[in-house]
Amino acid sequence: MTSLFNHIVNNNSIKKKKLREVFEISEAELEEIFKDKYSDLWISNPAVYRILKKSADVENARSNLFDYLNSKEKYFFNMNTKLHSLEKVVIQDSIAVLKKIISVSSEIITGTSALQILFNMANGLANVTDVSEGFILEFIHLFRAVSGLSGIYPNDDIPAREPEFISKRGRDAAISRSNLLDREEENTETVFLKYPNGLQADVIKDRETHKKRLLEYFNATEDDWQNYHWQIKHVIRKADTLKQIIELTEEEEKSIRLANQNRIPFGITPYYVSLMDKNPSRKRDHAVRAQVIPPMHYCRTMVGNRAQRSELLDFMGEHDTSPVSLVTRRYPQIAIIKPFNTCAQICVYCQRNWEINQVLDPHAAPKVNTLETALKWFEDHPAIRDVLITGGDPLIMSDAKLDYILSRIAGMDHVQRIRIGTRTPVVLPQRITDHLVDILDRYHIFGKREVVIVTHFEHVWEITPEAVGAIEKIRKKGMGVYNQAVFTFENSRRFELVALRRLLRLAGVDPYYTFNAKGKDETRDYRVPIARLLQERKEEARLMPGMDRTDEPVFNVPRLGKNHLRAGQDRQILTILPDGRRVYEFLPWEKNIMLVPTYIYTDVSIFDYLRILKHRGENIDDYNTIWYYY
Repeated sequence: MTSLFNHIVNNNSIKKKKLREVFEISEAELEEIFKDKYSDLWISNPAVYRILKKSADVENARSNLFDYLNSKEKYFFNMNTKLHSLEKVVIQDSIAVLKKIISVSSEIITGTSALQILFNMANGLANVTDVSEGFILEFIHLFRAVSGLSGIYPNDDIPAREPEFISKRGRDAAISRSNLLDREEENTETVFLKYPNGLQADVIKDRETHKKRLLEYFNATEDDWQNYHWQIKHVIRKADTLKQIIELTEEEEKSIRLANQNRIPFGITPYYVSLMDKNPSRKRDHAVRAQVIPPMHYCRTMVGNRAQRSELLDFMGEHDTSPVSLVTRRYPQIAIIKPFNTCAQICVYCQRNWEINQVLDPHAAPKVNTLETALKWFEDHPAIRDVLITGGDPLIMSDAKLDYILSRIAGMDHVQRIRIGTRTPVVLPQRITDHLVDILDRYHIFGKREVVIVTHFEHVWEITPEAVGAIEKIRKKGMGVYNQAVFTFENSRRFELVALRRLLRLAGVDPYYTFNAKGKDETRDYRVPIARLLQERKEEARLMPGMDRTDEPVFNVPRLGKNHLRAGQDRQILTILPDGRRVYEFLPWEKNIMLVPTYIYTDVSIFDYLRILKHRGENIDDYNTIWYYY
């Protein structure tokens, strides 16, 4: 086993004395377990090991395990145990998960039997050589938890440490509590220091140097820089150009060249390049580089699927939710129109990478009759109250074209809100001109119709004075600006997304949604376990003022749309695969529409995620509760 595996196992090891007390196990039985190849697993719950060893076959083991789990529920919730109430919640959740994993129904749905694997492991049978460390760690934590040994909360071995203010009253209690909260906030602020942002004086100074280097390269002026037409004209599309402005790693250069050779959309505005440090260490600009420089796996997958990308890469099933061209509808009162099929630059993990051909594609605008058919569809559907104009990026269209589309939609009395999905405040803030804002303001009528901007900041490194200035222009007209962040590896460290939310609010942007990165194979380098987003919400975001955490964590279910991750009843874990990945079933019942089949999703391995975090210098102990989020 690797050193990381051993560290995680030993981080909350169970003492022999405790094992004998909880599981009524003899010293001889313990010694037998310690000799087993998978002793780390069995020592987490000798009772499960005993059941698996003594059962005649898998079906007998299934029945015996259900009896065991039922008895644990009866014991913990009908007896006066000393366990902390929060530990009992962990027990309840873990028992429910383990019951689902060993159920026949889960095995039928997933085609995998984790119970069969565990039975084989306990009995020294074949076909377990491909079991990963991630698989073993998942069950170590489950087996501990069902017996109240997660180690998260106080127990007989971990004394409760109540805060001082609990034993005090009045002003003394208030002062004690306030002092404790001060210390908590100091600890959080210390973590924030790990994430420098684009509003800091030293960062602004560095970026002025970067901008000068770009202006010299393009033989341009400051006036050119502030002109969004100039920015669009000089979008950087080639590795040869980019490597003359910033340093690229060998892999970065190879992946960009592969994208260029195979017409995989790639491009970066000069402004966004100025947010990148010249050196390729990615110590500060990791999120920015990752946003636009595709990993090698992404490029290879895109190349391999080019012929069928429209079908294979359409994760959200937009083909099946498009009543007419350019329109997508998944909800009762909301529909999407996509009048422009390209952007100023391409986000690597874009939801619509299957339909965008190139950056600033000259053929991005639809034919006139196609657009008119889409607009007519909205006129004929008075149930639509909220229209999202997206793409591509609609703000890359001309002012005149955007004005025309807005006028048509605003002329429909049933439309109460027009949303514009755009990343220009982040990648091209120069586009937010006074003239553009005046156009938007023309259709924003208080009490009748709302116009809002929905944008996509991913990291505090993207928040700059220019971006804040663009937001300010919009907000001063009374229009709202909302952010949809995608939870990726690049913003998933402790309090990294909290830092973004807090700075967004100060910049005039409301956190709106945090999307779990979509389960697209080509973007596997960006994906984060669902458990980490749940952990982030409860252990980090929850510590912030409510105004700083107004976003909702969601999982986008193909063809259906947003499944709210805080609603635990909307999903369930079906199994753990041999490679350590959890398989979820997402349930559509809350959509209040005709029942449709559930969606089966295979997540990222928690252990693999932690391994990469450790490689990047994170203290893995800071994430030790992640296993208990389901």
